[in-house]
Amino acid sequence: MKIHEYQAKTILVQYGVPTPNGEVAVTPKEVFSVVNGLGGKAVIKAQVHAGGRGKAGGVKLVSSPQEAESFAEGLLGKQLVTSQTGPEGVPVQKLLVEETIGVDKELYLAIVVDGSSKRHVIIASQSGGMDIEEVAVATPEKILRVIIDPNVGYQAYQGRRIAYALDLDQSQVRSAVDLIGNLYKAFVERDCSLVEINPLVVTIEGNLLAVDAKINIDDDAMFRQQSMEEMRDSSQEDQLEAEATVFDISYVKLDGDVGCLVNGAGLAMATMDIILAAGAKPANFLDVGGSATVEKCTKAVEIILADSNVSRILVNIFGGILSCDTAAQGVVDACKNKGVNPKLVARLLGSNATEGRKILEESGLNVSFVDTLNEVAEMLTK
Repeated sequence: MKIHEYQAKTILVQYGVPTPNGEVAVTPKEVFSVVNGLGGKAVIKAQVHAGGRGKAGGVKLVSSPQEAESFAEGLLGKQLVTSQTGPEGVPVQKLLVEETIGVDKELYLAIVVDGSSKRHVIIASQSGGMDIEEVAVATPEKILRVIIDPNVGYQAYQGRRIAYALDLDQSQVRSAVDLIGNLYKAFVERDCSLVEINPLVVTIEGNLLAVDAKINIDDDAMFRQQSMEEMRDSSQEDQLEAEATVFDISYVKLDGDVGCLVNGAGLAMATMDIILAAGAKPANFLDVGGSATVEKCTKAVEIILADSNVSRILVNIFGGILSCDTAAQGVVDACKNKGVNPKLVARLLGSNATEGRKILEESGLNVSFVDTLNEVAEMLTK
């Protein structure tokens, strides 16, 4: 689950990570008032779940409350299109208004879960304020990675190593060690998959300040983080993905035209690989889960059908706990509910495969049956 910058900063402050003074505003008049309270100068930032806001016109340094109000009028209620949103953009409903900061250095600091090492990794760089992906490609030597052993946790010597790599002054090392430790504590206790500060600023006074912040919460840990559920902003999410979340369906919308109904994440990934190998493009990743009911399968197919890009659906079920007849009935019910008869390619193997095939055969739907992944690829090329 993604949260807004102002929400991330609220969490960081609770863990002792310093951030600029500021307030959230939802109307131009509120923006005017906050800027006035900050002495007439401020930085205004659109609160959206996407990077690239500055280049897209979603961040502005203003020199008066009047300028701030005018900027807010042109941004609130509009769609902001950035390099990470796609052409449809995302709605701007809130603005973060913060004090201006005298900047000496801009640094990068983040903590992520690294799948290859199965550890938490602290990433730091002197190239803050830039697209870290570009820095990693062009100048990988500027990226420092420090792996944290979960049995031991973050250690002060690791913080000192990072501080020296960031070329901080000796007087700033202790503050950096504490800040990184506090950041790591927030990462662990809040079940984060990402905590990113870009930039982490060294002010002209020599202080460390998290000028921007991004936090993602692991969806699988939300049962432990229920108090953070109120931070969810579904308006920033793809509406089909948000709907799938409500029904506990693992669904990610993609830009292809082949809808996928699959049980099991591994099989779902393999299914997308087969689609791509056949020269087609998947419209979604979807794992309906091993213990799905007919109703859940029905909802999953309805979500697939709600994507206007979908021209055909691949049903790839390996029956186990979820039997093939359960999935097949869900497909039939969804098509009936939507009043559509899409082109279907069905591969049903395992538990109750014969029964599932019979349900689809007798449904009157436009379905073609295959037994192997090679046949799937061949059918998708027709």
